[in-house]
Amino acid sequence: MSDKSIKKVVLAYSGGLDTSVILKWLQNEYACEVVTFTADLGQGEELEPVRGKAQAAGVRDEHIFIDDLREEFVRDYVFPMFRANAVYEGQYLLGTSIARPLISKRQIEIAHEVGADAVAHGATGKGNDQVRFELGYYALDPDIKVIAPWREWDLTSRTRLIEFAEAHQISVPRDKRGEAPFSTDANLLHTSSEGKVLEDPWEETPDYVYSRTDHPEDAPDTPEYIEIDFERGDAVAIDGEAMSPATLLAALNDYGKRHGIGRLDLVENRFVGMKSRGMYETPGGTILLTAHRGIEQITLDRGAMHLKDELMPKYAELIYNGLWFSPEREMLQAAIDHSQQQVTGTVRLKLYKGGVHLVGRKADVRFNLYSQDVVTFEDDAGKYDQRDAEGFIKLNALRLRLLGQRLRLKK
Repeated sequence: MSDKSIKKVVLAYSGGLDTSVILKWLQNEYACEVVTFTADLGQGEELEPVRGKAQAAGVRDEHIFIDDLREEFVRDYVFPMFRANAVYEGQYLLGTSIARPLISKRQIEIAHEVGADAVAHGATGKGNDQVRFELGYYALDPDIKVIAPWREWDLTSRTRLIEFAEAHQISVPRDKRGEAPFSTDANLLHTSSEGKVLEDPWEETPDYVYSRTDHPEDAPDTPEYIEIDFERGDAVAIDGEAMSPATLLAALNDYGKRHGIGRLDLVENRFVGMKSRGMYETPGGTILLTAHRGIEQITLDRGAMHLKDELMPKYAELIYNGLWFSPEREMLQAAIDHSQQQVTGTVRLKLYKGGVHLVGRKADVRFNLYSQDVVTFEDDAGKYDQRDAEGFIKLNALRLRLLGQRLRLKK
């Protein structure tokens, strides 16, 4: 039963078939005014046509929001996540997950600006995104009303969705007629594909699914070298050229695309309980992760580095599960950011046929913890007395020797 008290709702709107149907369904089912919000997160497509689609559906001009959030996305969400080296289940760089809190945040802001009673999204009842969006909504506005059409309506198949669209003169893209081969989600960090041809985890991903990376076998036969500068854990320049966060990530995407870097075929454990198979392309992010770990190698203390690695799976899981705005994620972020104060320097990378290889790293004396004078196999001029190792080993061996003596007495 629809809540008839809802008079205005802000819809996360892409202009595609699903959200176009949702827009009309909201108007019919709730008899409410719909405000559309489209976020430009660098998905690589022209978004201005979305305005015309919303206008054609009866949305007033002042209620159509198309916001360029690319810099905020990378600066305030992607970069903080990469300071943690966050990877979910050992492989996934969280490209979809990290976009949802920003969309939720801006959607709630718009709801407050226009005096909306509710927000709506197009995520299905089987996926993680419904959780991510709604946890974000409620964290930012505990009293907001949320409409999730996929959990309410009876349009339970692609065929019924198209029938609804045609009955209400909603344009149906030709590639959406019948069963779509797979679904995609994209932003500046990655592209994800899932469903249909990807549902059988035994079958190799068809080449036509890939959109962000050239095939590694077709990549240049000559390696390409790049240098990335870091300041306090964030990448700030490529080959000495300073760039904004979004511009830098876009440039790394270009390098990654050309060399076939960042493809991932993954069966993951969704928060809602099922396993799903997806194909991810994260070209620039894959390069950035290797580079960040490289600069940490010479600037981050061993204890801090090992503790970060212990905390990282929990941090990644919080983002995957939609808990970006939780106090525990903020606590972990504070610790991670503190660890990055001295993570400043330059790494050199070799890009070649699907691989990104760390081949050099350097930092000036203010940040560098690597001492060639101490580690050298040549004369270290008394900087390290090897005789000290004997006492160190005996102290660490004491408990093992005591255990050994006890076992010997039992025989």
